[in-house]
Amino acid sequence: MKAFFSGVGVILSLELRQRVRTTSWYILLAVFVGLIFMVTVLLSFALSGFGSDDNGAGGIFSTIIYFVLLLGTLVAPALSGNAINGDRDAGTLATTQVTLITTGQLIMGKFLSAWVTALAFLAAAIPFLVYSALVGQLRASTILVSIVILALELGVVAAVGVGLSGLLSRPLFSIVVTYLVVAALSVGTLIAFGLGGLALQTTATRTSSYALEYDSAGAPTACSAPESYEYQTPRFDLFWGALASNPYVILADAVPTTYDTNGQPTDLFGYFKLGTRMAQTAPDLEGGYNECVVGEREQYPDSPSAREVIDSTTPSWAVGLAVHLALAGGLLAGAWSRTKTPAAQLSRGSRIA
Repeated sequence: MKAFFSGVGVILSLELRQRVRTTSWYILLAVFVGLIFMVTVLLSFALSGFGSDDNGAGGIFSTIIYFVLLLGTLVAPALSGNAINGDRDAGTLATTQVTLITTGQLIMGKFLSAWVTALAFLAAAIPFLVYSALVGQLRASTILVSIVILALELGVVAAVGVGLSGLLSRPLFSIVVTYLVVAALSVGTLIAFGLGGLALQTTATRTSSYALEYDSAGAPTACSAPESYEYQTPRFDLFWGALASNPYVILADAVPTTYDTNGQPTDLFGYFKLGTRMAQTAPDLEGGYNECVVGEREQYPDSPSAREVIDSTTPSWAVGLAVHLALAGGLLAGAWSRTKTPAAQLSRGSRIA
């Protein structure tokens, strides 16, 4: 085991040294830090005006975390999508494979290098995360869970890129496919949720009755006959499971929700979670109102609060994270099988060196 990790360390060291030698990497980090600084300053002024309990620090913290996830999913595929087939095209892969480095060490070293590179964006955002955490006195559970889930999601994207670079022979094609996989998880799940809910609709009935006459006190004395009509309503509650594999939903659903004095979420995590949990609720198929019903509460029942919606629905982040980890592990295993030597059979147009 010690020898295995020693070989992984060699590959990791070589990959990281090669990356830090390029000026473009530092320029990218500098641009990222500048964007985070502007977002933090603007949000500090914008959110403080709402008089929130934490001076808007929860919104700043969650926005920065999501910004790191967004940029990480945009940059990581470019850094990991040609990790293996790029070396094959350059003729350096065979040089590594004739050494004592095993295929497993090679794959793991490439993966860890891509993961560490993606985590550099999280490290660059630490000063701004610390600022928002101190200003708002955020809970330790919010900080810890969000950072851990973010790091795991960045690792999943890195693993997808490295795995596809081992399975596909063309570097450009593997990078494009990596972006498509990330897009399918981020945007494709939203499209599947929306289109599925709109495609499958259910007939709902609404019954209404209106007051025709009132007495001197303003109470209804005569009412119209109940009138019913039917309409089609989308069934998003049947397709909310598609959102379970969305990395942004996984992050929001895993973080413990913090509420203000009005029972509303204080950050983007809470609002994203609320929107996802509301999608689990089936529509009212037999609604309506009656103006002659005594008591305003009976006519217009109170809607459940954000806390009640979240507490009464099912969390899905563990299932979504398990799907992501299974996808990452399967692609890395496929890359190992395709890259191992001696190769029993090669597809037409491919080569070892």
